[in-house]
Amino acid sequence: MSETSKEQELEIIAREVAPCVRCKLSTTRTQTVFGEGNPNAEVMFIGEGPGKQEDLTGRPFVGKAGELLTRIIERGMGVPRDSVYIANVTKCRPTVDLKFEKDRPPEDDEVIACSPFLLRQISIIQPKVIITLGNPSTRFILRTKEGITKLRGHWGDFHGIPVMPTYHPSYVIRNGGENSPLKRDVWEDIKKVLDRLDWKRPG
Repeated sequence: MSETSKEQELEIIAREVAPCVRCKLSTTRTQTVFGEGNPNAEVMFIGEGPGKQEDLTGRPFVGKAGELLTRIIERGMGVPRDSVYIANVTKCRPTVDLKFEKDRPPEDDEVIACSPFLLRQISIIQPKVIITLGNPSTRFILRTKEGITKLRGHWGDFHGIPVMPTYHPSYVIRNGGENSPLKRDVWEDIKKVLDRLDWKRPG
């Protein structure tokens, strides 16, 4: 599939997602957050769901967690953010009691309703490596109940695509941010991805 046709295929799905009412999250969203990046990306990052800033902008990972993820991609991996692809399991913001105040992980019924869109994105992009960020995306992609603390840093598989689970940037921020030992853990996971892809480490 050419890059142009991949863009077209993704745009078709994005148009399906925009008016989606498959689950209750559609009742509180400002807009859906489909995903963004290079349709020919070798690396695909998958998070759990949009937060406040993502819901307002329609773009994934643009809040504080997004800033950290961008630094991981651009400084840690040495590539522009727009050279990878970034998406979430759910395309609408999950909040506690649907009050649109405090974020929460997506619930099982929301994942079941929304995840077919993500699976189609993966099928089109066909990345060489998937990096799952946090528990919900890791458990969904690897079909496991194990937690991220146990799984991170260990390769998994999704239909032949290598999967590297690591901590969600928001978890790193909540646990010390730039000074958190978790940041070092994430970097160790990223180095494994770079080695797998035979990418030169920056600097």
